[in-house]
Amino acid sequence: MTTLTAALTDPRSSARLQAVMAAGTTPDPSDLEVLVAQCAVEPDFFVRDMLTWALTRHRAEDVVARVLPELERPEPQARSQALHTLSKIGDPDAWPAVRPLLGDQDDEVLRAAWRTAVALVPGDERASLARTLAVQLGVGDRDRRLSLSRALVGLGEDTVAPVLAAAADRGSDVVREHVRETERLLHDPGVASEYALERARREVALGRTRSVKG
Repeated sequence: MTTLTAALTDPRSSARLQAVMAAGTTPDPSDLEVLVAQCAVEPDFFVRDMLTWALTRHRAEDVVARVLPELERPEPQARSQALHTLSKIGDPDAWPAVRPLLGDQDDEVLRAAWRTAVALVPGDERASLARTLAVQLGVGDRDRRLSLSRALVGLGEDTVAPVLAAAADRGSDVVREHVRETERLLHDPGVASEYALERARREVALGRTRSVKG
């Protein structure tokens, strides 16, 4: 058992966070497997985010090669964390492996797939991706709808505006409302910042709750 492996068994999230931070500060190729494995089981949001940062400190080609198989694992967290890492690395060669997860049945994986797809999609497939995402308009709770809106906005107004117009023309009242929300984000970047701040506050509150529970 390596020192990092032992540290990641500590029940205290603060100790695991420090261990991952140290691993990212001084990257060691022998830690790569341990970091990826922890992504699938780590219960704390902030430690998971630090795991992704630590992975990006390694050679991109090594990380992508190790992370891609995680996209096919049955555990949703393994898939969502792999997607998050791939979005941060930004290697367009990973796009073919990401595309199938746009139909994932798990909400967290699906939302991660939206973000990653926008980061990696080739230019000639952006319009097709916008149409694929637009099928999800009006579905789910506020967080899910906001995630979809932000993904659509990330494709750019020229790409997404005609897709939103078509969705509004043929969609239900719920779809049209979601289209309006997305158009607001598209034309007012400050709204996205407000939503991001609100979400960050919720994540902090959840993180504090987890810390109290140990």
